[in-house]
Amino acid sequence: MSDRRFLLAFHPGREEAVTTAASIAARLLQAGVIPVVLGEDRDVLLASRDGLDAVEPHHPGDEHEVELIMTLGGDGTILRAAELQREIGAPLLGINLGHVGFLAEAEVAETAEVVERALLRDYEVEQRLTLRVRVFDDGELVHETWAVNEAAIEKVGAGRMISTLLEIDGRPISSFGTDAVLLATPTGSTAYSFSAGGPIIWPTAEVLLLVPLGAHALFTRPLVVAPTSTLAVTIAEDSTSAAMLWCDSRRSFPLPQGSRIEATRDARPLRLARLSRAPFADRLVAKFHLPVEGFRRPRP
Repeated sequence: MSDRRFLLAFHPGREEAVTTAASIAARLLQAGVIPVVLGEDRDVLLASRDGLDAVEPHHPGDEHEVELIMTLGGDGTILRAAELQREIGAPLLGINLGHVGFLAEAEVAETAEVVERALLRDYEVEQRLTLRVRVFDDGELVHETWAVNEAAIEKVGAGRMISTLLEIDGRPISSFGTDAVLLATPTGSTAYSFSAGGPIIWPTAEVLLLVPLGAHALFTRPLVVAPTSTLAVTIAEDSTSAAMLWCDSRRSFPLPQGSRIEATRDARPLRLARLSRAPFADRLVAKFHLPVEGFRRPRP
């Protein structure tokens, strides 16, 4: 057995994910690679298949280096695994078991090929811009977090809109009542931002994105700014609706009235293992089933 370790991140409540993870773990052991899973998921994996006793549990602060994180699920599973990546640094390689799966590199039918290429280290690592998000209350930093897709400032419940002031690089842009304001990355442009009417941005672009959702104002267009910019949203002191910060729909923080939320480029990017150099346009067409087949192109 070598000292190579692959961490398998999967949804323990999905039978397909558990079965696929067990199959991958068995192949890794056969190749002399140690499979690692989250401590709470190990019993589920071992119960699904015999011969996996050598699978190791992962706990925060483990001293053993992980070479690659393989995820089995949709983008939500990859976002969960991104939290592990910030801890251990290994790139993510996603196998899609979800619906769209923009962040995944392969479909479940390709699992065997993906594993073999991972064993050969036959992949490239792509870096994606992430957000550093900070919350200030009366000028004091009260919360700090990060996001792969977006930081969403949302109203709580079905009450009135939150009153907000938008700023770019310390300069006010507009103020209005809104259901939410999204501070997003290019990777997040196909997630919540897309549903809110924001533009699709190629994931390797170096930009930040601000998208109001359900805003009552004349100027509520999405804004695309430089990666060196600071996006800021201030909740009005007299805002009649409570607000919440959600990052990647996973981490939340209640926002006091008068608080200011700032988003800048984070120093630690998301690292994705890529097996194909296919352009993003092809991925976009495939994931959204865009109508390009049969179009009559002019003869060269």
